[in-house]
Amino acid sequence: MRVLIAVTHLLGAGHLTRAAALARAFARKGHETMLVSGGSPVRLSDLANVTFVQLPSVRTIGTDFRTLLGEDFEPVDAAYLERRRTLLLQALKAVRPDILITELFPFGRRVLADEFSALLDAARRSSPRPLVLCSIRDILVPSSKASRIAEAHERALRDYDAVLVHGDPDLLPLEASWPVDERIKPLIHYTGYVDENDGSVPASRRHGIVISGGSSAASLPLFRTALTASREITDRPWRILIGRGVAEPDFLALQEVAPAHVVVERARSDFRALLAGAELSVSQAGYNTTIDLLRCRVRSVLVPFEAGHETEQRLRAERLTALGLAEILPETDLSWQNLANAIRRGLTRAPSPAPSISIDGARRSVVVAESLVHSRPALHRTTDWSPLDRALDRAEDQGYPVRVWWRDDDAVADTPQLDRLLGLARRSYAGIGLAVIPEGIDASLAMRLADEPKAVALVHGWSHANHAPAGDKKAEFGPHRPLELMVAEAEQALHAAREHLGSRLLPVFVPPWNRISPEIVAHLPHLGFRGLSTFMDRKAVHPVTGLVQINTHVDPIDWHGTRSLADPALIVASLASAIERRSAGKADRDEPIGLLTHHLVHDEVIWSLCERLIAHLAARGIRFMCPDECFGMETKLHLRSNGI
Repeated sequence: MRVLIAVTHLLGAGHLTRAAALARAFARKGHETMLVSGGSPVRLSDLANVTFVQLPSVRTIGTDFRTLLGEDFEPVDAAYLERRRTLLLQALKAVRPDILITELFPFGRRVLADEFSALLDAARRSSPRPLVLCSIRDILVPSSKASRIAEAHERALRDYDAVLVHGDPDLLPLEASWPVDERIKPLIHYTGYVDENDGSVPASRRHGIVISGGSSAASLPLFRTALTASREITDRPWRILIGRGVAEPDFLALQEVAPAHVVVERARSDFRALLAGAELSVSQAGYNTTIDLLRCRVRSVLVPFEAGHETEQRLRAERLTALGLAEILPETDLSWQNLANAIRRGLTRAPSPAPSISIDGARRSVVVAESLVHSRPALHRTTDWSPLDRALDRAEDQGYPVRVWWRDDDAVADTPQLDRLLGLARRSYAGIGLAVIPEGIDASLAMRLADEPKAVALVHGWSHANHAPAGDKKAEFGPHRPLELMVAEAEQALHAAREHLGSRLLPVFVPPWNRISPEIVAHLPHLGFRGLSTFMDRKAVHPVTGLVQINTHVDPIDWHGTRSLADPALIVASLASAIERRSAGKADRDEPIGLLTHHLVHDEVIWSLCERLIAHLAARGIRFMCPDECFGMETKLHLRSNGI
């Protein structure tokens, strides 16, 4: 397959080195891979089988991530950003990727949102549409504004198929740093940590102290403090490794004042061998540092970077400390005396066994991506949401508020399929009506519904038995049986359903196969029913006095063919048409548009389409109504679901 990875690092180079490790892993599996970098140029090793594209670079000074500086260290202008955007879109057009990966966005890099949005919009219009993945590290830094977090979630739900979290939940679950909600959880795939240096750790005797920092100049205070502290601990050799992001004059100044037992040099490719041979490591708590410490199992003092209210490194350092692998010296307490004392304690501390943490993240990322592509081809390669978006735009222009509801048929018991259905509804904050078959109701169904305030039951015929003669369309309550018998069964159905489900039942009749004789419709209100639901646009708001009809209109299953997913283009067109008819006044504007599903027969492709359709509507601010509200029965059920 063809893979395009887009990354822009602004401070250190960790984001780029992680993206490069992913690119190498895809290339090793034989995939044609392009890595597009928009940050400062960095020397990367072993990219022989990866096409590398360097955009006009941007960077930041310190933690001011709102001000982008160009190659001349001056603030960039609109023309500069347009050149970047043009080259990025050209790369997309040249590669025509099967898999598109954006690093960090939409969970970060808001300053480059226009650039990434242009890339995602172009990918969405591509035919075939690529699988779109987001690649993030183990810890994110959330905005203090809830609206920005919500915006990130909506972008992810609208534009992405999965989020690759390069971490291990046993060490640090994403929830420790980011407010993961129920809608986002299905997108998340933990890959384990991405080890950019996948070679073995050399065995070496422990001797000396190694001081290291990230690739940026943010570690300069640590280096300067360490040089002063080194004059207090002279019985061991020290080695201070300076990243390439530290300017040459600063590097030379550090070398000049170093005592004889301290070596100050640039960061080395054999860093892990040096670390494996150290008695103690002093460093910040970056992503790659964590992997190095876990691999080398060296005692550590961590001085996490916390300027500008950064919390990432502090969270990671606290977790390593809790496991007995390190001691934290807060950046605000950094002085040569405190550092020297922390080093002395570290040298006498008994080493703790490192936990078993997954560090095979690059290879696992490839496996996850391949699996997603191959398991959901019909969805990822054919879905075009633009007809739906145009219909929604026109409805908004005409002042028509689009309302939707969700009905799922044939429930009888708490099954794994039902659990998946209700989990999807709950994550999506969606109401759902379960059309249950009264004759087969199991006690487990009532127990399951008790925990789902937005899910209610409807009456799905009596036994879902076909009584139509051969050659006629299937029906249980069609014109094929005596009316008296059908009336008795409908009454029995309502009584049995109420007996099993109590207040979780709405008195709404859903005839199997969506077919019902007009004669029995007239009897439903007298039996205690207050609603009716079939398929297609209703012909009348009230088919009989005392009965409200709310139908369904979109069914994702190809019942007369594969019995798998129908053509996604037809599904989208069906929903768009339902919206157009209502906004144009050609159908009853007050009738919510109904999605009809059948959880017991869904395969993975059908589940996937439903998930993305619901997410796409949510991204446009459209939620599925509670059925009790649709049928005007919200007084008791709706209040109860809101805790009143």
